[in-house]
Amino acid sequence: MTTLLAFTLGSANAGEVLLGAGDVLKISVYGNLDLGVETRVSEAGDITFPLIGQVNVMNLPVAEAEKKIANKLETGGFVKKPQVNIIVTLLQSQQVSVLGQVNRPGRYPVDGRRSLLDLLALAGGIGPDGGDTASLIRKRDGKTTTDVVDIVEMVRTSDLNRDFDLAANDVVFVERAPRIYIYGEVQRPGVIRLERSMTVLQALSAGGGLTQRGTERGIRIKRRGADGKLQIIDAQHDDLLKSDDVVYVKESWF
Repeated sequence: MTTLLAFTLGSANAGEVLLGAGDVLKISVYGNLDLGVETRVSEAGDITFPLIGQVNVMNLPVAEAEKKIANKLETGGFVKKPQVNIIVTLLQSQQVSVLGQVNRPGRYPVDGRRSLLDLLALAGGIGPDGGDTASLIRKRDGKTTTDVVDIVEMVRTSDLNRDFDLAANDVVFVERAPRIYIYGEVQRPGVIRLERSMTVLQALSAGGGLTQRGTERGIRIKRRGADGKLQIIDAQHDDLLKSDDVVYVKESWF
């Protein structure tokens, strides 16, 4: 029979959904109103159903759980040819965590096939302080892997090979966008988002340009090297900036 799935985020093919601990099920038997129940799957994967007691549904597709309950009702002599219907009212077990710089961080159900872009959309998209990449942390066959996906590049090139399908307990993390700092004789000193291939001249423009006392001669970049030591670099307009660079614009004395 056709199985109905009621999810907050839409419906999916019942065969794609595996039941697990915490899921809330509304179960009915056609023509037997007294057997209708709403129950939560226990940590052990069990539900309690009238007449037949405990039934383990852990990791069963919804259709298989329906058949298992129907078989117990029939073999126990309680109902002839029962038609069991399960509606999943809360899909608690099959969830993915979306964290970091997204507009609505949280846990979201994987109701059927969901990809990385699907989950980012459910989380409201990348926030204004979010970077261009997302880290996907997955555990398969006892091994944990991390894939860093360049979301902007993937969408720009229409290359969806890295729009990975997600499964329960995967984690998506969007880091803060890289930043630089500009101070001295600029109109708007402060923190600036580091865009791709951003040059010193572009950073000056983002900072509102020079003040009347500012000079383009003697601009300095302060940068931490891999060894943690501070480097002072005489900057040229076309120099590329790196994350956490500090750009200083000197005052002109003439």
